[in-house]
Amino acid sequence: MTAPPLPSSPGRIRAEILIVLGLSLGMSALYAIVNIINRATRDVPLNQQTASINVSRDQREVFDLVYQLLGIAAALVPVALVVFLLWQPQRPRLGRLGIDGTRPWRDTVDGIGLAALVGIPGLFVYLGGRELGLTVTVVPTDLGAYWWTVPVLLLAAVRAGVLEEVIAVGYLFARLRELGWGPWAIIFTSSLLRGAYHLYQGVGAFVGNFLMGIVFGWLYQRFGRLLPLVIAHTVLDAVIFVGYPWAAAAFPALFGVPG
Repeated sequence: MTAPPLPSSPGRIRAEILIVLGLSLGMSALYAIVNIINRATRDVPLNQQTASINVSRDQREVFDLVYQLLGIAAALVPVALVVFLLWQPQRPRLGRLGIDGTRPWRDTVDGIGLAALVGIPGLFVYLGGRELGLTVTVVPTDLGAYWWTVPVLLLAAVRAGVLEEVIAVGYLFARLRELGWGPWAIIFTSSLLRGAYHLYQGVGAFVGNFLMGIVFGWLYQRFGRLLPLVIAHTVLDAVIFVGYPWAAAAFPALFGVPG
């Protein structure tokens, strides 16, 4: 005899949220908060410190590649958990996450347009934060020049887009709605989380990502589609990760690279 499913009481939903965030972006936010306190209490100003995102994991090329792929796969496990938790027996299976697969081309075009819309202001926020001494110098990639470097960076961009948008937007919106939260309370909370786990890059990064979260959250609340957000985030990170070496070489002073 199959036991009946346990009711989704508010207490269980809150516990589930804490577990999911504890396995993913919530823990990243705690690490980032400790990191920024550590950085802010050093004698070196924030804009003279460096934070690297994609770094080498081993001196030997083959093991570096294996570790990179394992890291990407491990980061997506919480996404698999969220998909499992919100999977619906009827179509669309991932409708509660804002994913129905009915208009992939339109979602792709919207995502690319959104990336262009937020990408340029985001660059100015980053550069302004560095000028004000509120943001560290971010090095998007510090990997060696191997045959697999660009593919791995593209996979890292996909990982970031999927992980952050599925959990910080799709999952949180679904569960907080079930708890009776209002739209703007959810948007603000989602944006605060997004800013918090970027704090390791400095206060400027917190502000920029918080504002990005407001835009993304409002669009999700308005249209209920997650794929454009995932695509926009992936495109932004792909351009940053892959284009950084060229940009840093072409404009070293702008990106804080020693001459």
